[in-house]
Amino acid sequence: MTAQERLGEEPTRAARLLVVEDEEKVAAALRKGLERDGYEVVVEGTGEDAYFRLGKEGFDAVVLDLNLPGRDGLEVLTTMRQQGLDTPVLVLTARDSLDDRVVGLDAGADDYLVKPFAFAELLARIRAVARRGRGAEPGEITVESLSIDHSTRRADRAGQPLELTAKEFDLLYYLALHVGQVVSRDTLAREVWRDTARSTTLDNVIDVHISRLRRKVDQHHPVRLIQTVRGVGFALREDSE
Repeated sequence: MTAQERLGEEPTRAARLLVVEDEEKVAAALRKGLERDGYEVVVEGTGEDAYFRLGKEGFDAVVLDLNLPGRDGLEVLTTMRQQGLDTPVLVLTARDSLDDRVVGLDAGADDYLVKPFAFAELLARIRAVARRGRGAEPGEITVESLSIDHSTRRADRAGQPLELTAKEFDLLYYLALHVGQVVSRDTLAREVWRDTARSTTLDNVIDVHISRLRRKVDQHHPVRLIQTVRGVGFALREDSE
């Protein structure tokens, strides 16, 4: 039984984890065990690389070692929370004092596991923090004069219905779920197109859909909501920065 089956979810995609661990043998063992349990696993060995990836890609949870070269895990965690990244984080550490646990939790960790640990306990803790982070997606979202109703799959701007294709609606709703945040093309390919192993890029396809969606959402309105951040991705937001 996979992790998603235990969570009672339809297996549309594997839950995606970022494991941040600088010890290669430990990282390899974690990857092997987690992939065997049905997770999609990305491994980074430094805090800097982990933070860079978190800024570009979406994850269901992060397994974060505190003792990292350069930017340590606590600094990564603190910066994540300061930047508004609310991805659930399970901290792994050899530090077992009460003060260390309090510092980690106060910095924004969702849970704390001390090395050495039983792998079964690690899996249980990951399932718990991932469930905690999912929450219920909002049925209705309003951004400026744009209204999106996920239950009816309808959207309107200033009271006027938008004629959207199924994929355009999915794309708009995903951007609305992350309002104010820049979403990369890779993230859209994975989360909207559900393409996790593409041999050819979807960038042109995404750009065409964004262009069509922008015409339908923003044409004839003084406030342009769908914005391109050159070299990074796209954002749905009211400011023109």
